[in-house]
Amino acid sequence: MLQLAAYPRVRLGHFPTPLEFMPNLTRHLDGPNLYIKRDDCTGLATGGNKTRKLEFLVAQAIAEGADTLITQGAVQSNHARQTVAAAARMGMKCKILLEERVPNATDDYAHSGNVMLDGLMGGEIAARLPAGTNMQQAAEALAAELRQAGHKPYVIPGGGSTAVGALGYVACAQELLTQSFESGVRIDHVVHATGSTGTQAGLVVGLRASNSGIPVYGVSVRAPRQKQEENVWNLVQATVDYMGLPVSSIDRADIVANSDYVGEGYGIPTDGMIEAVRLTAELEGILLDPVYSGKGMAGLIDLIRSGHYKKGENVVFIHTGGAVGLFGYRTAFANSGSNAA
Repeated sequence: MLQLAAYPRVRLGHFPTPLEFMPNLTRHLDGPNLYIKRDDCTGLATGGNKTRKLEFLVAQAIAEGADTLITQGAVQSNHARQTVAAAARMGMKCKILLEERVPNATDDYAHSGNVMLDGLMGGEIAARLPAGTNMQQAAEALAAELRQAGHKPYVIPGGGSTAVGALGYVACAQELLTQSFESGVRIDHVVHATGSTGTQAGLVVGLRASNSGIPVYGVSVRAPRQKQEENVWNLVQATVDYMGLPVSSIDRADIVANSDYVGEGYGIPTDGMIEAVRLTAELEGILLDPVYSGKGMAGLIDLIRSGHYKKGENVVFIHTGGAVGLFGYRTAFANSGSNAA
């Protein structure tokens, strides 16, 4: 096992998160045995995968004497909501920059869900910026202004996807292996939605460095395959370097990111996403989100139907949280019927 206790960490989440079998969805799809790692249950302001990353990032911010967290993301950013919650928990201020990344957004999308919770927890939306803005540059500019005013800001990149943040999913990989051992469930595949890359990079590093032999399959929610795989690989290398692991322990071939399920773009609903969210809700009582886990599950369902995953295999889907974002997509589900017939 990797020695993660050597890295500064604050406790923000409820761990380990459950690893649950999904018998009804397994039966419905008539394919592999489907399990779900419930990182929607991390506990920080409705939970989500960013909590794991923030435990390490906020610890670094505190070590540097920061009094304000700055981060950025799309309007319905799960990461922004969890960062605001982490700041509230640690007695810090939080300023967020939101990118109008989704075209023709509804009023629900603009003001409900994560946006409502950002304000409820005391987060300040410093600006709403147009799609295509260099958001990291904007965050650094805001940090410079705060420093001029005598504050000590700490900038967290979108999704918390740095080598420090990726440690959260190195830890998740170890947690998953422990659960596999304790439950007697052999894990053949791990599947999840991949966006800012920190979750996938951490899982790949954690599972490969543990010699588990378990492949990680990312379903991209934004970038084309080549670009997404390149981004993940770059963060894998940075994480390996940060942890002092042998570079040869991970191959470029270990990075897989399928972009076939993005649809028209980030945050734009697809029929597959709507079906996946409805199926998982109606058959298992589990709420996915419309931007990440919904499209990730849509990819998994299609891969099962096409025979990519076989009966007898055990597939673990990582639920990255974000169900509160469903409130921003009310109209997308209003006219769609049941998928569990």
